[in-house]
Amino acid sequence: MLIVLLVISIILLITLPNVTKHNKTINGKGCEAFISMLQGQVQAYHIEKNQYPKDFEELDAAGYLETEQVTCPDGSELEIVNGKVQPVNQSDS
Repeated sequence: MLIVLLVISIILLITLPNVTKHNKTINGKGCEAFISMLQGQVQAYHIEKNQYPKDFEELDAAGYLETEQVTCPDGSELEIVNGKVQPVNQSDS
């Protein structure tokens, strides 16, 4: 019984750091995919209205998404700048 617990502990010690190391990569890829999906909604709005939305509230009012859907899975805030969806901190460049 003690040997089984020792083996399980060793397996956890090996795998746990690997999982936490890849968590940042997973969140980043999830955010990229989410931005791509939102960009599709911005383009659909542009095709229908012949103009880009100023913000996510405009997309919400037109029925393209809900305002609760404007943050990445990692919690990063997003915004629309000149028809492009991007994280808020990138708009300063």
